[in-house]
Amino acid sequence: MPAAPGAPVPGEPLGFGFVRLGVIDVGSNTVHLLVLDAHPGAHPWPVTSMKWTLRLAEQIGPDGTLTRTGADTLVAAVREAHAEADRIGADDLLAFATSAVRDATNSAAVLDRVRTEAGVDLQVLSGVDEARLTFFAVRRWFGWSAGTLLVLDIGGGSLEVACGIDESPDVALSVPLGAGRLTREWLSADPPCAAELTALTDHVGGLLDGVVAELGSLRPDRAVATSKTFRSLARLAGAAPSAAGIRVPRSLTRTGLHQVLGFVRRIPSAGLAELDGVSAARAHQLLAGGVVAEQALGRLELPSVDLCPWALREGVILRRLDWLRGT
Repeated sequence: MPAAPGAPVPGEPLGFGFVRLGVIDVGSNTVHLLVLDAHPGAHPWPVTSMKWTLRLAEQIGPDGTLTRTGADTLVAAVREAHAEADRIGADDLLAFATSAVRDATNSAAVLDRVRTEAGVDLQVLSGVDEARLTFFAVRRWFGWSAGTLLVLDIGGGSLEVACGIDESPDVALSVPLGAGRLTREWLSADPPCAAELTALTDHVGGLLDGVVAELGSLRPDRAVATSKTFRSLARLAGAAPSAAGIRVPRSLTRTGLHQVLGFVRRIPSAGLAELDGVSAARAHQLLAGGVVAEQALGRLELPSVDLCPWALREGVILRRLDWLRGT
């Protein structure tokens, strides 16, 4: 008699038959809830996706603390996300936060509020963990045929870089070159003046020199970029729109990126928000993100990068599913 569906196979680790997994991702710009269904050996299928735009990185006060308003909106958003995950019947709930919460000097108090008032134990990922988990997701997307991968991810507060040939990278780095952070600290005018852009470019290039040194002799067979910043820049450079689906190949060349920055630098953020592929919530930080992207491709001598639709969130999900399978 054949084994029942989902029954363990002798000699294989005990796994799971079905799980509805909820993930709450607290980033520098948004809180994102994703609920998906997973079966052994199958692609995880999304059930629902919801976003709350909070711009937490802009709620960091002069003393480095997340403001009361920022903490209030975070607690409210996580509470709503938790309630929605419960309503849909999530069996397992993961919740993690990145640089905005990580960098706040009052993060412990904020996390305690989220735990007490929203009923969610929000885990703060280190920058290196972000780089490793994003790399893991990209590896799973492109597979072993991609060879040695170099992965770049521009977030709101930091830039993650990882490189290696396995599922875990040989080098994983996080540097404070997020698009939101740089916009706040270096660009005051809208659009910024030439002097501000020059100072920003010099600052970014200086930090990226350290990244180049850390990577050493590692040479990628394939360079990959993730994040909304890279997707927006690629769309402006002529890549397929999001409506074409996630499996359509997309790439961004250094030449195309340079041309995009040539006109983006002259357009106010309100004008950028009207362009296809640029969200209103992130338009103001697109130029700073573009400077990071161009400097990264130049310093790392990359003529182009391929875009990957999977990133940190998918890395967290895939790791959790592997754990549930017992692998």
